[in-house]
Amino acid sequence: MARKLQSDKWMFLATLALVCASVVMVYSASALVALERYQQPYLFVTKQLMWAAFGVALLSMVMRVDYRTYRNERLVWGLLALAALLLVAVLFSRPVNGTRRWFAVAGFGIQPSELAKLAAIVFAALTLERRMHRINEIGYSVLPIALIVGGMVGLILLEPDFGTAVSLMAVIGVMIFAAGLSYRYLAGAALVALPALYGVLMLASYRRRRLLAFLNPWADPLGDGFQIIQSIIAVGTGGIFGKGLMAGVQKLFFLPEPHTDFIYAVIAEETGLVGSLVILACFGVIAWRGLRTALRAPDSFGAYLAIGLTMMLVLQAFVNISVVLGLMPTKGIPLPLVSAGGSSLLINLIGVGVLLNISQHAVSETGAR
Repeated sequence: MARKLQSDKWMFLATLALVCASVVMVYSASALVALERYQQPYLFVTKQLMWAAFGVALLSMVMRVDYRTYRNERLVWGLLALAALLLVAVLFSRPVNGTRRWFAVAGFGIQPSELAKLAAIVFAALTLERRMHRINEIGYSVLPIALIVGGMVGLILLEPDFGTAVSLMAVIGVMIFAAGLSYRYLAGAALVALPALYGVLMLASYRRRRLLAFLNPWADPLGDGFQIIQSIIAVGTGGIFGKGLMAGVQKLFFLPEPHTDFIYAVIAEETGLVGSLVILACFGVIAWRGLRTALRAPDSFGAYLAIGLTMMLVLQAFVNISVVLGLMPTKGIPLPLVSAGGSSLLINLIGVGVLLNISQHAVSETGAR
């Protein structure tokens, strides 16, 4: 008798918990901001609720599509071409806060870099599966990935979006490492990348100021250090159980974009250490079950795809939370599945849907499917 396919319930529940927390906390963090700016207190939460409902519905459909469907060169190249086209087109859009990262479509923001991450991960998984037997022949195995992903990273940097570009490189790097690339190549790549990253940081004055503010935010508490200081105050004043939903103070025009980049600070202030740890635990469950799915995937394509999608969520969450806690320089990276933003939420839920499908085909410890 054929085995009934079952998805990973722990991963699904952790994802659903984060999406539910998103709707609640986006409303709490954005109501006064939306009222002040647009005279519509429910503006952001309404959009987030619509995206969440659509995303969860899409997740339920994607998790029923065999992940091996994506092992198709035409599909992958089509996805890459679409992502590249949108990344180029967005550079000609109207700037928002000095950057060009979004299209405005019917009142909703579409962020091409989110689609680019998904396309790059699928492409890398397909390439690694077919060339992993010669993984240490750089020109054969790694160079095609480096050229395609490097092109996308370059376009993302032009927006500019340094945080997303570095996150994408890190995710692809983990996938290549998992494929068995020799440590000496990884060390060499790091030595080459460090001067380049330093140059990118130092050439842009705002990035240089962010780095200096991270090292000593109190040197300019009302300027470049303002965001970090206000975030730390929000986290610190939350205590064990928090001030209660809607009772936070730092979101009242102290924290910049409290419903997006700094929503974890609002969570910490209003729900305290307990609520913060619940969010961390949910991401921990996704990391655990995602890597478990990769280890038990029936083929290398599923394994690399699971690793990439898991890292797409976990590394971004790590960076966002580290910024909120003052452990990393400020970057415009949202908290996956929680921050307000339709494109990010939708792509991340699609990624979880693919992960859940891979988990359906996972091989158990005994070797049975």
